[in-house]
Amino acid sequence: MTVSENNAKIIVVSAPSGCGKGTILHEVFKNTDAFYSVSCTTREPRDEDKDGETYHFMDRAGFEKIIAEDGFLEYAEYADNYYGTPRAQTEQNLAAGRDVILEIETKGAFQVKEKVPEAVLIFILPPSVKELDRRLHKRGTEKEDVIAKRIAEAVGEIEKSYKYDYVIMNDALEDAVADFETVLKAVKLGDSSADRFRADSEYSKKMIKEVLDNA
Repeated sequence: MTVSENNAKIIVVSAPSGCGKGTILHEVFKNTDAFYSVSCTTREPRDEDKDGETYHFMDRAGFEKIIAEDGFLEYAEYADNYYGTPRAQTEQNLAAGRDVILEIETKGAFQVKEKVPEAVLIFILPPSVKELDRRLHKRGTEKEDVIAKRIAEAVGEIEKSYKYDYVIMNDALEDAVADFETVLKAVKLGDSSADRFRADSEYSKKMIKEVLDNA
């Protein structure tokens, strides 16, 4: 994939299911003209989903056809469903000088980083694994066995957050949005204003450990 020559960035955002990344991004997009890349998925739509807005919903055969045509920037199978980022829309927006925000899970995030080392990876943590479990139960959209599987997968995802570029926590929404915007500004300006959120900082490493310890 061709790297943008106009300072347009790929921003990859990951978080466990139920962590509120969609809510954070909804607020962030009020103050940015970045392009939100709508992923494709084979999972069943939920009541609140809108095809073409939350995801492009398709069956496995259709998804695998796009894989065969190399039409995804990245794709992965998560919780028994495919998720993938359409390649063309990302490349078109970068070429036009527009930042692209991808909301994808860890496996896909690392695929993007391998193809585009300049991509910036941001991981959003829950306050604790226990709180994540509470939020998933409160949402009431999935059966108990599915929630248990998501929690187990969440722990594995959080353990991978050490490999991201930046880590923030979604405890209070307003603070999480402010932290996220601080990271975005630092990335664009190339300054050190968001260094405490870097995944390799002592602040972030301690935060990740506390989330995992409180499981």
